[in-house]
Amino acid sequence: MAEEKYHLEIESDPNNLITVEEFVNYFCKDVKLPKEKLSDVLLAVTEATTNAIIHANKSDASKKVIIDVEINDSKLIVKVKDEGEGFDPGEIPDPTEPENLLKDHGRGVYLMKVYMDDLEYKRTPTGMLTILTLNL
Repeated sequence: MAEEKYHLEIESDPNNLITVEEFVNYFCKDVKLPKEKLSDVLLAVTEATTNAIIHANKSDASKKVIIDVEINDSKLIVKVKDEGEGFDPGEIPDPTEPENLLKDHGRGVYLMKVYMDDLEYKRTPTGMLTILTLNL
């Protein structure tokens, strides 16, 4: 398979998550990703995008979230770029700790780690980049 690339740019409005879901469904079907992997990718990408919209860009519609996807023979890489100030992933509480189990938030990063093979963050001059990798 030749390398495939996909690109989506949205305003930071939670209503745009449906567009993100359609985008994920599209590229996953396009590259014939197995159905059991589709739900994993869908969950991870929507979590990353939700974090970008709500936490990083503070739901400010003038700020964009950019999603770039690269797929080759061995990997699917999704990069979610926000325009926020960034954060320290080490400061996120572990949602599996007893005091965090009943909280209604704080599981996104954990879920991305569980459903993807690699999760990486890179601070850029214009925002944070979340890199999700799935081995194919």
